[in-house]
Amino acid sequence: MPKRSQAREIVFQIIYEDDLNSSRNPALADELLERRIGDESLLEFARQLVRGVRQNREQIDGLIEKAAENWSLERMAATDRNVLRLGAFELLHCDTPDPVAINEAVELAKRFGTAQSAQFVNGILDRLMHSNKQSEAGDE
Repeated sequence: MPKRSQAREIVFQIIYEDDLNSSRNPALADELLERRIGDESLLEFARQLVRGVRQNREQIDGLIEKAAENWSLERMAATDRNVLRLGAFELLHCDTPDPVAINEAVELAKRFGTAQSAQFVNGILDRLMHSNKQSEAGDE
């Protein structure tokens, strides 16, 4: 598994735990990252993802719900919801190419979700990517 993919997996686990245990000390996440990721540049990439999802969660959640059509975040499986948050953050706020961000999220959904998770995540992130590109084109 490529190193950035491994970092995303750890980040997914952290934001999943954040979602299910909001009283957890956020500093524990950084300790986990340091223990599991040795490379300094990879560690900073993972920290950026955790920090970004946490800081932009409200905006990301709103965009996911809009793209999800007829699905509220509460109805989504926790794994799908958090894979979507990570994928959406990468699409909207990172220099990761859109197809790579979507593919990485789909792979996480395959690994941690249900049989339908990968297709669900792919569809929502694809809609989000297209709506983001349309809004960027409208801003020009």
